[in-house]
Amino acid sequence: MTGHSHDNIDWDEHLQRLRDGDELNAPEIAELVAKLLCPTDRNVIEIGAGAGGTAAAFAAELADSGGELTVVDTAPQLLAAAEARVKQVSDRVEVHAVQADAADDSLAEAIAKAGAPAQADVVFAAFVVHHLPDQLAGVRRLANLVRPGGRLAIVEFGLETKVLPPDVGLAEPGLEARLTAARQDWFRQMRAEMAGTVRMPMGWGKALSEAGLADVRSWSYLVDRPAPVSGVALQAVLRRLQFLRRDAENRVGPEDLAALDELLDESGEHYAGTRDDVYYLTANTVHLGTRPAS
Repeated sequence: MTGHSHDNIDWDEHLQRLRDGDELNAPEIAELVAKLLCPTDRNVIEIGAGAGGTAAAFAAELADSGGELTVVDTAPQLLAAAEARVKQVSDRVEVHAVQADAADDSLAEAIAKAGAPAQADVVFAAFVVHHLPDQLAGVRRLANLVRPGGRLAIVEFGLETKVLPPDVGLAEPGLEARLTAARQDWFRQMRAEMAGTVRMPMGWGKALSEAGLADVRSWSYLVDRPAPVSGVALQAVLRRLQFLRRDAENRVGPEDLAALDELLDESGEHYAGTRDDVYYLTANTVHLGTRPAS
């Protein structure tokens, strides 16, 4: 098994970016994990553990009581990084690292073969399910990992990330909105071209209900880093612009592409990295459902 996902991304190559993202989002993730865990929870499965930031937050919450944390990923370097990160947090939390694919029906078997509990009090998957060819089947697969009375939490994008002021002084005002539309078109095309893709014509909350979960609810949280930004927040702004540039090719006009290139030109006067008006603002949405006890 390689580190490639179904949308042909080699996630092992993104280890440092994911670490930076963990640092950027650390306060919000710690608050979310504390909200998701109940005092009696002792077992967590995280699907798509990335660089281990969220797993570390779960381990910190479980540190006093002890418990088991299973981290699952397709990318071996990410999996090793997540396992190491958890072990740095607490030696009272037993960690199981499982290289497995959430799109494969053998997921539960792979977890059991690794010596981890087959079901957990909390199953957590952030920004994972939208990478799967059949998203609804993926939600059902994850729901089967939840013990009766336990919860499945899926985090997906709530609102598009914003990093630029309405008028950057290049091209026509509204540059970021046009670039965002291009990225949405890229995502649509990526999903359409994914092998074995199946449409899911419903919202995430309804998908959890369709998977047999009850008491489904959703809420959003902001990641808000106002201008001027520095450090990991500034790096996140630059990465966002780089992603927009990649996805904008052949989807926006030459003036917009030229403007974005100027924002990414480290030697230019409009370089986003030296501007004091860029910021980082996004909203992520948590969808939570409970597996009925009987």
